Amino acid sequence: MEFQLVIPRSHEPSTIAELLDALRKAHFKPTHESKVWADRILLYGCRTVISIECSGGLCRAATLEHGEGEEEGEPLTSILRAFGSLGW
Repeated sequence: MEFQLVIPRSHEPSTIAELLDALRKAHFKPTHESKVWADRILLYGCRTVISIECSGGLCRAATLEHGEGEEEGEPLTSILRAFGSLGW
């Protein structure tokens, strides 16, 4: 299952560092991978992957791909709360 997150135009975009910090505050251990085709945030111990759209180091959109076999609600609820703390 996929979820799309987009920060409203009325808010400033987030940096990758801000996203990682918000996820750490939600008790995740995130790592950032930058590939030619996309940027991704992986969460240690989770199968859920966060694909982020960045331009010049600023992020306005993300796709959450819920990991197979993970419980309903988690870790998505905590991820959404982390992004919400940044105004997403």
